[in-house]
Amino acid sequence: MARSPDPAVRVALIEAAARLLATDGLDALSIRKVATEVGSSTMAVYTHFGSKDDLVAAVVEEAFARLHAELVSVPPTDDPVTDLLGAAGAYRRNALANAHLYRVMFGLNPLTLTDPAVEEHRSNRRDVGLQAFGALVDGVARCVDAGALRGDPAELALQMWATAHGAVSLELAGFLGPDGKATFDAATTATFVGLAGQ
Repeated sequence: MARSPDPAVRVALIEAAARLLATDGLDALSIRKVATEVGSSTMAVYTHFGSKDDLVAAVVEEAFARLHAELVSVPPTDDPVTDLLGAAGAYRRNALANAHLYRVMFGLNPLTLTDPAVEEHRSNRRDVGLQAFGALVDGVARCVDAGALRGDPAELALQMWATAHGAVSLELAGFLGPDGKATFDAATTATFVGLAGQ
């Protein structure tokens, strides 16, 4: 009789796969390595995901889901600018707390949001990726509604995301030194001020 999927094992497999992907890359990832990392059988991976591609897709989806959860966890206040900068801080916290997932989510692997070779996974990943981006767009839209920014909220959010992503990527790579937060805050604030001046 086949075993039923166990949510705790599923999360452990995703975490292990993310760590291996972040350190060794997609080509080095194998079902056996993931199973060994968790102390389970290869059958556990197949039971929960079906294939290596499905496992990698689940890692990317989990990464975006955690990012979305962190972004929406910022409690809204009466000040949309403070809230937007708070969301940028949440983006950084999520990246640092889940560096292995962050590297996979935006890393160089063929299971990104736009790869046509993995069509069956694209819709779900796009949905969770757009949910995370949508949380940022919502924050920018509040700033536009309050008159703090002018322009298309999605375009402005993309510029904010690019700044946050660049700063976090540099911090994860060790280029921002011991006070990465100060550099991150300065970069995101400068981007906001620049966008507000448009």
